[in-house]
Amino acid sequence: MQTIILVSGGIFWILTYIFIISKGYKDKTYGMPLFALCANISWEFIFSFILPHSSPQLYINYLWFGLDVVIVFQFFKYHKKEFPNIQSLKLYAIFVVALASAFSIILTGGMALGDTDGVYAAFGQNLLMSILFVLMFFKREKELRGQSIFIAVFKMLGTGLTSIHFYFFEPVSQSSVVLPVLFISIFAFDLLYTLLILNQYKKNHKSLFSI
Repeated sequence: MQTIILVSGGIFWILTYIFIISKGYKDKTYGMPLFALCANISWEFIFSFILPHSSPQLYINYLWFGLDVVIVFQFFKYHKKEFPNIQSLKLYAIFVVALASAFSIILTGGMALGDTDGVYAAFGQNLLMSILFVLMFFKREKELRGQSIFIAVFKMLGTGLTSIHFYFFEPVSQSSVVLPVLFISIFAFDLLYTLLILNQYKKNHKSLFSI
């Protein structure tokens, strides 16, 4: 049962990435906030190639990393649409610094804390991501560029199922006060983001099944 829940959470995140990429190409933008993207791809690289997880999680990490590479490509291809007043060279520098910072913090922090599976880093950056998705909704003036109900719901389900797995089946969660707080906080922001997207669909008179 615990493997089914964990793998299901990974599959929902794979679907999230696929819909982010699809909506990004459709709207000619990128669909994951910059700092969340840097943290995400750093975590996936570290726990795929430097401190690799055991299967089946390792194979999910590979897929996540490959899909995030596509989102990085979309960022470089379409960034001007979201940052028209920032020179490309400056934005590239911001990306490199953010990526290097995220990579260093996740790797050294995990090793220093004995969290070589990256559990705290994973849920910490998930909370960051959930907050940044809400901020992205308002920054893009509620136009839903690069955003959809599929992304919102699958993201919520993916992290929600993974949280359930860790809460009930992993000793690290049962001895931690921080992780349950992260689980609840992430779900609250993911639910808020989903409700914001739903409300915008209604205002735009759009079908929920429009991708």
